[in-house]
Amino acid sequence: MNFQIDRRRFLLRTAGASLALPGLTSLMAKTSASLASVQATKGAGVGAKRFVAVGNLLGYQQKSFFPETTGKAYESTTLLKPLEQVREKMTVYRGLDHGVKGGHFAVHSFLSGVLHSEARDREDGNVTIDQYLAEKVGDQTRFPSLTIGSEGGIHGGCQLSWTRSGVRVPPITNPAELFDRLFANDPPERRKQRGRENNLQASILDAVNEEAKGLSRKVNQEDREKLDEYFTAIRDVEKRLELRRRWANHPKPSAPFDKPANRNTVDDLPMLYELMALALQTDSTRIATLEIGGSFLPQHLGIDQSYHSLSHHGNKEDALAHLIALETYQIEHFGKFLERLSQVTDGEGTLLDSTAVLFGSGIGSGNSHTNSDLPIILAGGGYRHGEFKKVESKGLKKVPLCNLYVDLAQRMGVETESFGNSTGRFS
Repeated sequence: MNFQIDRRRFLLRTAGASLALPGLTSLMAKTSASLASVQATKGAGVGAKRFVAVGNLLGYQQKSFFPETTGKAYESTTLLKPLEQVREKMTVYRGLDHGVKGGHFAVHSFLSGVLHSEARDREDGNVTIDQYLAEKVGDQTRFPSLTIGSEGGIHGGCQLSWTRSGVRVPPITNPAELFDRLFANDPPERRKQRGRENNLQASILDAVNEEAKGLSRKVNQEDREKLDEYFTAIRDVEKRLELRRRWANHPKPSAPFDKPANRNTVDDLPMLYELMALALQTDSTRIATLEIGGSFLPQHLGIDQSYHSLSHHGNKEDALAHLIALETYQIEHFGKFLERLSQVTDGEGTLLDSTAVLFGSGIGSGNSHTNSDLPIILAGGGYRHGEFKKVESKGLKKVPLCNLYVDLAQRMGVETESFGNSTGRFS
């Protein structure tokens, strides 16, 4: 097969991705040794470590969220009252953020600590902690991770999860789609067809690798960077294809109820949480994210104003009351999710004991467009909880939120000393 690298791009459509070999000005390829497949499945295990992140696009009212008193005796604020039942199973943090600016346009950095616009020259790009963990341990389940959220609302929909190559992970947008992903098995003929597709796609990958070996003579720095990005994408496709082939003949768990109907983001929120809990309980995945975005419409709670405009409340009493009503609803269902996990036995503990659940937002104040002093709650995961912790937020002793992500990764069994803009491990 002839390959004219200055005229043609090799287009590969496989495992849900399109990969075009970049046009190069010199002749050298990255070694194919970096294209190793994922490790063999280690097997599902009771008590396995899990991680969930729940993000909000527009933040929470700081004055109604944060307590004044630190330690175990902290007062229950307006927005924390719905969590009283799980108070001893969670920790509230103040002072944690990423030190970034950009208002709504920096919310996507919540789980990475890195602005997309500044990620190009970083080895890990702006990979989010969920996708970072999925790279390391996601091969142990049918779904390396589940990204759930809305494509509606301001600034282009769900932007909670990003790969290290700078690609936004598109979310599962409704309960019916998530239900099918978890419980719907293909009929026999479709399974055979998928098997044929997998074999064809594997052959295409082999061909791509062979062609890439032909680019192994001379390369300049610019082309080396292009090939690094390309092979990162190839590795992602390889992993997805390997996992798909591995699970092709393994039936999905039986559905505990009929397929739910899609209604709207507000009314669907309890079902999305329930399905996420089932995904963890059935060990379909150990990593999941949920973003509550701009399609969370106040009208479904009887409030005839837009969510975005309410976030710019200008300290008006009626706007603040409506906004707190929206936020209280969200936090109530987060609390019910934690209670749900705490009621599921998982080995010698509960599913909440083995699942670290992060809750918060990449924006501190929607009214003033700040990305500092983020609202952060961490529940479960085997941590000692029941406190309000206030950390140093300025100067040389500032504690970045990514320090907590390092700790979360290490507790998941990932050997790393850094993540995003961390300065160490949170203690």
